[in-house]
Amino acid sequence: MDGQAIKDSLGKTIKFLRFRMGLSQADLAEKADISITFLSAIERGIKFPQPDILSKLAKALEVEVFELFKDDMAPEDSQEMMSKLSEDITKHVSLTIANVFKQYLG
Repeated sequence: MDGQAIKDSLGKTIKFLRFRMGLSQADLAEKADISITFLSAIERGIKFPQPDILSKLAKALEVEVFELFKDDMAPEDSQEMMSKLSEDITKHVSLTIANVFKQYLG
C-alpha cells in the first residue's frame, strides 16, 4: 500500500467512525482539538496527521489508534451507516419543512 492509499484509507475510516458515532465534522474536530479544515483534509486523504493528532482522533472516536488503519472497517457496516444517514437526513428535512410552514403559515 502506497502513501496515498494509506491516507485515503485512514480518511475513509475516520469518516465512517465519525458517522457511526453520529458526529459532525465540527463535533469531532472539537473533541479532538483540531480545526474542521484539517479534519476535512484528513478525511479526504489530502493530509496525514502527526501521531499526537492520531491519538486525539482515536480517543474522540473511542477506538484504539491501530483501528484507524483497519481498511476493512467501513465496508462491513456500510449498509447500516447508509440506513442511519438516510434516517437522519429524512428527519432533518422533515423538521426543516415543518419549521418553514410554521414560520410562514403561523
